[in-house]
Amino acid sequence: MMKKLSKLVSVTLAIFFLPLALYRFWPEHPRALDPTARVDRVLVLKSRHELTLFHDDQPLKTYRVSLGRGPSAPKSREGDHRTPEGRYILDYRNPGSRFHRSIHVSYPNAADIERARQLGAAPGGAIMVHGLPEVLHWLGKLQRLVDWTDGCIAVTNEEMDEIWRRVPDGTPIEIKP
Repeated sequence: MMKKLSKLVSVTLAIFFLPLALYRFWPEHPRALDPTARVDRVLVLKSRHELTLFHDDQPLKTYRVSLGRGPSAPKSREGDHRTPEGRYILDYRNPGSRFHRSIHVSYPNAADIERARQLGAAPGGAIMVHGLPEVLHWLGKLQRLVDWTDGCIAVTNEEMDEIWRRVPDGTPIEIKP
């Protein structure tokens, strides 16, 4: 009886973890980012879980992202765990972030502040584009399987390194539904 149970557990674990392992280690062949192109705009499409870098309205590279774990609606108040929607600026970076590097999104704007005021709440803040915490860097692209942030936009650490090098402070970012 114990042997049958042990075998059943082993098979069940293999069925569950094998697809995850294949996804995690399956090579991607993303378009290489032209090292000479200057990124002048960033677009996030929440419904597609994509962040795209642009130069002169030409897409340079698209990344799959994880978003806030709140409902898919736009951020309306502090603590709702939603990713905001609107036009912002990537205004400064934090190399010492508790996540692997982070670039700050200038949320809240005037409309966000007014929306929160009408709800009698604070709008919140500290919305970032960031990588994974160093202790979880091994997750790599598995982090994309769920929305897990507090309203931020998360990529793998390797992708964050690339974004960090290519996106200057002051770059506009638009976050759409």
